[in-house]
Amino acid sequence: MSRPSSKILYLLLGVIALGFCYTPGQQRKVLRAIGKELFNTSDHDFKKQVNNLYRSKLIKRKANKDGTITLTLTDKGKMKALTYKFEEIKLTNKKDWDGKWHIVFFDIPEKQRVARDVFRSKIKKIGFYELQHSIFAFPYECENEIEYIIETYKISKWVRFGILEKIDNDMYLRKFFGLQ
Repeated sequence: MSRPSSKILYLLLGVIALGFCYTPGQQRKVLRAIGKELFNTSDHDFKKQVNNLYRSKLIKRKANKDGTITLTLTDKGKMKALTYKFEEIKLTNKKDWDGKWHIVFFDIPEKQRVARDVFRSKIKKIGFYELQHSIFAFPYECENEIEYIIETYKISKWVRFGILEKIDNDMYLRKFFGLQ
């Protein structure tokens, strides 16, 4: 992937990350990271990438009376768009628990910090219990949702998912999830 394309994707990732920020401090970190890339991207490179999206018929342009241009997704672009909406991802708490813990653990490198922080924040928000800084547990099936989040951020090589039948601090997890 060319350097300008990766910058555009980095900027888009940053915009998505803003949607998962829960505190002003997190928002400032993301905005700082976006700003550094934005100021290092020339107008020419940015326009070139937008034109590539236009030529591939994923977006369409509409000139406005005030001289601005509105970019919107075409039907083809909508088909390529992600079907899940991050804010709508929810994990279900079933009545019958099978006694197994669904564990997510990761070691995402510092250069992928924005994706790591957003991922951690998201799995906490959807209900995972934080066992350690990069190890989380949930009592019910959630593999599809986790795989979607992992693939969206392209962090699959640093994230693992598994099912655990026994853990020594089970009572804390049971209490957190209201399981007896």
